[in-house]
Amino acid sequence: MNTRGRYPPGIGNGRGGNVNANPNFQARNPQQQYVQRNTVQNQQAFQQQQQWLRRNPMGTDSSSNEVEKTVQSEAVDSSSQDWKARLKIPPRDTRYKTEDVTATKGNEFEDYFLKRELLMGIYEKGFERPSPIQEESIPIALTGSDILARAKNGTGKTAAFCIPALEKIDQDTNVIQVVILVPTRELALQTSQVCKELGKHLKIQVMVTTGGTSLKDDIMRLYQPVHLLVGTPGRILDLAKKGVCVLKDCSMLIMDEADKLLSPEFQPSIDQLIRFVPANRQILMFSATFPVTVKDFKDRYLQKPYIINLMDELTLKGITQYYAFVEERQKVHCLNTLFSKLQINQSIIFCNSVNRVELLAKKITELGYSCFYIHAKMLQDHRNRVFHDFRNGACRNLVCTDLFTRGIDIQAVNVVINFDFPKNSETYLHRDDLGT
Repeated sequence: MNTRGRYPPGIGNGRGGNVNANPNFQARNPQQQYVQRNTVQNQQAFQQQQQWLRRNPMGTDSSSNEVEKTVQSEAVDSSSQDWKARLKIPPRDTRYKTEDVTATKGNEFEDYFLKRELLMGIYEKGFERPSPIQEESIPIALTGSDILARAKNGTGKTAAFCIPALEKIDQDTNVIQVVILVPTRELALQTSQVCKELGKHLKIQVMVTTGGTSLKDDIMRLYQPVHLLVGTPGRILDLAKKGVCVLKDCSMLIMDEADKLLSPEFQPSIDQLIRFVPANRQILMFSATFPVTVKDFKDRYLQKPYIINLMDELTLKGITQYYAFVEERQKVHCLNTLFSKLQINQSIIFCNSVNRVELLAKKITELGYSCFYIHAKMLQDHRNRVFHDFRNGACRNLVCTDLFTRGIDIQAVNVVINFDFPKNSETYLHRDDLGT
């Protein structure tokens, strides 16, 4: 186990940048058990308060008072002593883990002083310890700094921004406090679901809104409390212009798959949307690839951003890549051979056009294999149903366009096939990382 000292939010030297270290900070022994919060005796509560203060020697008088209030309130909670023992922990993820997620500093989620209810959601989601991108991002995001983070797909980027977002939301204030922008409807649904699962013990209202769904339903929903809004830029901008999506109290703007959001398709909407949020907002940007458009955006909108770069190489460790040099008329036969030879849990097969997606899915079905397809010209309800059913294992193969490359996490997928070669290297990278 790596025994480097842990650090509280904003303290320490991460791989992505430099923050002034606290010379008085004392590293915890990695073998030290997390101190259980006692429930009865004042003396024990006092001792625990001293431990919290020792772990945060930089605290001001106000922060000390906050610690004291926390200790006192939790001492009254008769069930706090065994809260971890009563969690409904899911079965452990037994998939092989590479250095991309195991090369950590040894931090624990409890090191970040998160709300008890949020910690409960984190553990019940099946997370045991922070991944490298989470170790780098969470403590910095909690300080309020802007972040530009580059990390591989499949390494925990979603939780790296969802956890600090949920921590910083005041659930007693019924305004939109966090907006998470994503480029596709499927990713919006997936991200909102992660937020709901992590925040299941919090009273935080999460809403998802995307194009292709009922605008009237979204307007009606916004008349109810919403704390965290996940969606695609065009739809959120539309609601903001109509005055029903009020963003004047939004203190955190998160951009997932930031390079795609800053493509010509989305950037005009992003530029307009930023005018609706306060000037002192915090911006977090995450992606696996950062073209020059990201630098231009950073220079215009981010205030002294903390740079995190965990991309020493482009593809995830543990991915084996092959290519088959065949003519167009041989492709289906080659695909049939792969199906018969490979041990496939689930596969995603990419084509470069809507027409080719439908034709190939028909061919695969005729060969006797179960197959779904998905593309942008389908009705949104149909897309949602295909996405849901494939994720739940109703079908082994999915043929799709590049609509499906961004941030989609389906654990059973172990084979990705480029039936048509992608048009650029970034697209190949995002397709490639789906098979982890």
